[in-house]
Amino acid sequence: MRKRLSATERREVIEAAATEVFADRGYHGASIDEIASRSGVSPPVVYDHFVSKLDLHQRLLERTRDELLDMWREQLAGDEPAEVRVPRALDAWARYVETHPYAARMYFQETTGDPEARAYHQRVQAEGRAALGALLGEQIGDGDPLGLEMAAEVIRAGLTGLAIWWIDHPEVPRERIVETAINTVWIGLRR
Repeated sequence: MRKRLSATERREVIEAAATEVFADRGYHGASIDEIASRSGVSPPVVYDHFVSKLDLHQRLLERTRDELLDMWREQLAGDEPAEVRVPRALDAWARYVETHPYAARMYFQETTGDPEARAYHQRVQAEGRAALGALLGEQIGDGDPLGLEMAAEVIRAGLTGLAIWWIDHPEVPRERIVETAINTVWIGLRR
């Protein structure tokens, strides 16, 4: 006999399945029927938790952004020198990408032809970039908001490109990805 899932547990199962479907098929190619099937539920059960496919997609983008920002905050915090905290944060980022490949692919790759979904995706990423810029300002004591936003965009774009490349080259060990990120992102930021 299967254990009956709570609403929270069921929602988690649906979100995990939807992340895979959106990563595999993009927003436009994903269907509630496939998400329901991968979740082991019927489409009406998916709609019990999410108003629409767009609502579900938006939830997953926000969740991924928030998980990444929480990771950055946690790893960059502390009294250790930046030479310790930044490589630690880049390693944590790579671990996230490695352990959440579908979330990373869905979040980092724009795969939708739907204007509303694309605009929301861009907004979520812009919010993430602004938050990362503010976090950088706290860490390096820089009060130049425009400079911080530009630095955050360089970091975001570089790490996004590296994550997408790594998804296509899974044979490359995480340590090599971290080494590359440190050599390109941290050394440039330190200067």
